[in-house]
Amino acid sequence: MRAVITVIGKDDVGILAKISAACAEYNNNILEVTQSVLQELFVMIMLIDISKCAIPFTEFADKMAALGEQMGLSVRAMHEDIFNSMHRI
Repeated sequence: MRAVITVIGKDDVGILAKISAACAEYNNNILEVTQSVLQELFVMIMLIDISKCAIPFTEFADKMAALGEQMGLSVRAMHEDIFNSMHRI
């Protein structure tokens, strides 16, 4: 099972490190990362493997959102199936 994490907000040092550490803390493996900085705006999309997640995915998604709030960012974790359904034409 896979999930997509999106991160949007003002660029700052350590964003990738903190999000990656949170993934590792709950035993989620990062498969792919793409990020971009446009002037001061940071945008990142991560594809993660959640098949060995140490907690229920909904709880993980809530923890990622809370981490985002703490960092002044929008951080959303979404199951891959839902992400694909939302972006299908």
